[in-house]
Amino acid sequence: MTDTTHSPANPKDRLLASAIDAFGIKGFHGTTTRDIAAGAGMSPAAVYVHHKSKEDLLYLIALAGHQRTVRAFAEQIAATDDPARQLAGLIHAFVREYAVNHTLARIVSYELAALRPEHRTEILTIRREALTMVRGILHAGNASGVFHADNPDMTSIAVLSLGIDVARWFRDHGRFTPEAIADHYAVLALRMVGATDLSGHPSP
Repeated sequence: MTDTTHSPANPKDRLLASAIDAFGIKGFHGTTTRDIAAGAGMSPAAVYVHHKSKEDLLYLIALAGHQRTVRAFAEQIAATDDPARQLAGLIHAFVREYAVNHTLARIVSYELAALRPEHRTEILTIRREALTMVRGILHAGNASGVFHADNPDMTSIAVLSLGIDVARWFRDHGRFTPEAIADHYAVLALRMVGATDLSGHPSP
């Protein structure tokens, strides 16, 4: 996921960027198509020229965000065979992304109930794919003795919740940088699964 820091030239992308800003401030239900069009510097009718509905904008935002997460997870898993490094890298990338792009991440994480059933089903399928990746790392780590995670299926949900919650509380000018949060949360994830740290010592 990447927050838009300037107005895209493409009208469809301008509307998407405006929708992210508006949903982030007012929430999906509090946002009107007029709000989205105004933020893009376009007429209210322009929304329906380029997108089917306000809900379709939310779907496209959620789809892109979840697909990006799955790609990032796959990259971290492919980078090493060590479950500890896979988990630490995955959580670091996930948490940093959710801090840097916290407005977009908050929409992707907390507005899914507003999607039409078929769209929500598609997004939740992708979300389950991401969860399956984490679960696979935990099971592999347990099997190799690198991890000592009780109930890895439940623990995988808890590990991902670390990143998801960052989008709720992170602020751009707060005490902690995205990099510092990502570093710390990667260590927390290793502690949660009873892993040794990346130097080979037990996590404190």
